[in-house]
Amino acid sequence: MKLITLDFETYYSKDYGLKTYTTEHYIRDEQFQVIGFAYKIADGDPIWVTGTDKEISQALHSLDIPNAYLICHNSAFDGAILAWRYGIIPKYYLDTLSMARPVTGLTVGGSLAALAKKYLVDEKGTEVVNALGLRREDFPPDQLARYGEYCKNDVNLTYALYHIFKQWNPPKELYIQDLMIRMFTDPVLHLDKLVLTDHLFKVQDNKAKLMERIDSSIGRDALMSNPKFAAVLEKLGVTPPTKVSLRTNKETYAFGKNDETFKALADHPNPAVQAVVAARLGVKSTLEETRTESFIGIADRGPLPILLNYWGAHTGRASGGDKMNLQNLPRGGALRRSITTPEGHVLIAVDSAQIEARVVAWLAGEEELLENFRNNEDIYSKFASEVYSKPVTKADKVERFVGKTCILGLGYGMGAEKFKDTLKVGMGGISVDMPLTEAKSTVDLYRTKYSNIAQLWKDANNALGQMARGLETEFGVGVTLKCTPEGICLPNGTMIRYPNLRKTNEGFEYDGRYGPVKVYGGKVVENVVQGLARIVVFDQMAKIDQEMRLNDNPQADARYKVALTVHDEVVAVVPKAAGKWALDFMLETMSTPPKWCSDLPVSCEGEIGLNYADAK
Repeated sequence: MKLITLDFETYYSKDYGLKTYTTEHYIRDEQFQVIGFAYKIADGDPIWVTGTDKEISQALHSLDIPNAYLICHNSAFDGAILAWRYGIIPKYYLDTLSMARPVTGLTVGGSLAALAKKYLVDEKGTEVVNALGLRREDFPPDQLARYGEYCKNDVNLTYALYHIFKQWNPPKELYIQDLMIRMFTDPVLHLDKLVLTDHLFKVQDNKAKLMERIDSSIGRDALMSNPKFAAVLEKLGVTPPTKVSLRTNKETYAFGKNDETFKALADHPNPAVQAVVAARLGVKSTLEETRTESFIGIADRGPLPILLNYWGAHTGRASGGDKMNLQNLPRGGALRRSITTPEGHVLIAVDSAQIEARVVAWLAGEEELLENFRNNEDIYSKFASEVYSKPVTKADKVERFVGKTCILGLGYGMGAEKFKDTLKVGMGGISVDMPLTEAKSTVDLYRTKYSNIAQLWKDANNALGQMARGLETEFGVGVTLKCTPEGICLPNGTMIRYPNLRKTNEGFEYDGRYGPVKVYGGKVVENVVQGLARIVVFDQMAKIDQEMRLNDNPQADARYKVALTVHDEVVAVVPKAAGKWALDFMLETMSTPPKWCSDLPVSCEGEIGLNYADAK
């Protein structure tokens, strides 16, 4: 295995850099320039290369990177430069940023400087500070040479961290890291600019119409500012609703879209109040507009790169990166519809069904619930039938929503008040205002019926006590999980970490990145279930990707590629002629559990489409 460690140094200025631009925009922007790069082959001495873009290109191509394992810190950045600017994609990405995340428990931060300091590798230099606003041709020779020494030191640090972190990263996880980086550096999804521009017009037009419905003296600034909006309400004879902030414990305005007292104003008898409330919600809701504008910008520059943060959450789940989270796009909306395939290709989206509910039942050994899943019963309707003491079907949308909320939400110790609030917030246009007494009886019903799950919370809490005392223990039925003072060991060799876990007067807490984090038995079960579900889906995704790579041929415009993962969903792009095969293969793969949980009943559903909305 040929190892090459590489690091680029690029032009940046006060107004142009990764603090103000996305990674995609920064690299594709006309201002972009490579100052130079450093590399080392295996454990050899690092070499600094600078010169014209042509000279840098020649030097990069001479390294035979397509046949090498490329080590970088933040491979998405360096890999995108290689791919988009020089047409080079390595055999395999080894990314020390990704490798560090499950090891540090997300508490250290991902910068090379922070990791080098944490693991006492060496000091990171500061010469980069002096490069602000300097293009390659602006550097005095002596300063450019010092810049090269700085870059060579980064390469040495990266190589040292690779050897430290590789022992804690199982081969399958390294494969997942490589796959996620390729979603960014080798994008195949496109954006339909016509769909996006039409959608942007409609969003902006709707906001304009909302403004037309209110008094012309009320400007957007009055709608955006809480004190000014409170004055608007008072002028209309309405006492502004308030609440006590959970963060500051002080009284504040309750103007959030989920604040019940504020939502009630939408049905106020005075139409003028209704209008200002609607205008406030419309003007404050900027996400759809800014996302659409961002998509239009990308569409002008090239295909859609998907940057996902490997181990972006405490449990190992991925999170959205590059200031563009695709994990919460509205279903069936214009943004999903704008994500399309290359000419002659289709998109396959396959979603693992109720994976976390299945995992918690399996982990707890809840046999009746597992049998329901194995028989493909509608578990939401089934449990709703017990809640309401009558037959409930999919046609009974409100009652089934309650059953769904129970199955998906009550497996981690949720109490009656939170359950009631969850139902009230609602989902998909359905909201239920359940009396607290009824909410409590529903929670009790769940805990009685699925007593093994309730016992699992107790077992996990007992495990926390042992871990906090510096002891090892185990819990779990479907799979026995080893618990150590550092955290809970997962079947694939990774760990959910609880740094500096300790007992407090109120329970247990550990050191999070931004301060102490409270934890208890139900929360541990939620963490573990999410971590196990993530392993199941990622194992399946890796198998799908391995098959796709065998057929992929970019030179022949025949792309077979896993292009995206969102929560428990895997999205692939294949030629139209291979659509039926790909769908069948993906459905079969995601209906088969990995060997370590062969008795876990998994299921999935999927569709073919020319865009992301159609395949959903």
